[in-house]
Amino acid sequence: MAQHKPFTIDTKIQVYFCHPNSPWQRGTNEQPNGLVRDFWPKGTDFDNISSKEIAIVQQSLNERPRQILNWDAPMERFNPLIVTA
Repeated sequence: MAQHKPFTIDTKIQVYFCHPNSPWQRGTNEQPNGLVRDFWPKGTDFDNISSKEIAIVQQSLNERPRQILNWDAPMERFNPLIVTA
């Protein structure tokens, strides 16, 4: 999130960072981490994973419906926020 300031300016979406040593603030972060671990176990060396493989998993997770989103997929919620009229 090194580019969080330009992202916030461009999208008008506020970016929040959790406090260190506060895992209760990271629920929506830790859950996707678990989904990624369905594909690659913790400790995987991503230098050995191709960009194409990562893109396939990324698309799969972005198209996967989530209960927290009332069974919408993340891309269904995000895409309308970035489409300009």
